[in-house]
Amino acid sequence: MRLVVGSRGSRLSLVQTEHVISLLKQVDSSIEFEIVTIKTKGDMDARPLYTIDGKGVFEKEVDQAVISGSVHLAVHSMKDVPSDLHEDLMIAAVPKRDSPYDMLISKGQGYSLTSLPSKSVIGTSSLRRLVQLKRVRGDLVVKPIRGNVDTRIGKMLDGEYDAVVLAEAGLSRLGLGSGSGPSTYSIERLSKDIMMPAPGQGALAVVVRKDSNNDLIRLLKSIEDRASRAEIEAERVLLREMNAGCRMPLGALARAYPSGLLTLEACMISADGRDVVRASASSMLDDAEGLGARVARSLLEQGARRISEEWRSTVEHSDASI
Repeated sequence: MRLVVGSRGSRLSLVQTEHVISLLKQVDSSIEFEIVTIKTKGDMDARPLYTIDGKGVFEKEVDQAVISGSVHLAVHSMKDVPSDLHEDLMIAAVPKRDSPYDMLISKGQGYSLTSLPSKSVIGTSSLRRLVQLKRVRGDLVVKPIRGNVDTRIGKMLDGEYDAVVLAEAGLSRLGLGSGSGPSTYSIERLSKDIMMPAPGQGALAVVVRKDSNNDLIRLLKSIEDRASRAEIEAERVLLREMNAGCRMPLGALARAYPSGLLTLEACMISADGRDVVRASASSMLDDAEGLGARVARSLLEQGARRISEEWRSTVEHSDASI
């Protein structure tokens, strides 16, 4: 069997794709793989993500290659995959999830979110991260930043920013879990109480056409992690019910336990940081979708719809310097 895999061309995307390929080779070492790199709208548009209209800015072009048949499957960061995936596609596998948490990377040693000097400049293009940072440290200056993981860390080390916030999973996959020298930079994991992760953060999605042959589907299912799939299903249903995306600061985290229990926490914060809507619930693993729907309903009942409408208005009139 020979499989062509679609991927973005960034170093992180290729590392993630190679990881999935390595898992598949453990199942069948006779399979030959070819990686095809594809540029996406998000790769070519340098504006802050929340100012770019449309969903799937980092996956749409790759998925079009799957739909057209020019590649057999695609590997994505789960948080980049819209909750309303194209009707011809399916997420065939969710490998074991890595850390869902965010990390604060700051120049020099010994700094943390609480100890950063006032007026420190923090780089992020995520509304979710921005509003949670400002809620904890209103004296910080949060500015947009784009580029891959290495580029963002480089901009910080060059002095454009005092710190940046990045996903722990991406740093770990690139071997950047610690500074490259004794005084290069500090890394702090931000707890969910400070920085609720993005839905799907830390997980990978292996996408194929729904009408793919059974041998391919069975192969991909062999690298599925049941607990990770349940967490992702709960978070993605929440995302869909809230009609949220990168232009909406929705944080969510589902956690599966060996007992079969599945929990889901979520929050949305108003643009001025004053209003916070939180909800949580639990279920068994086989009711992940129902759990996501219940938590979404609870958020909406508490006023999340009004907050989301305020955010849409704010983003539409934004000059990219919220």
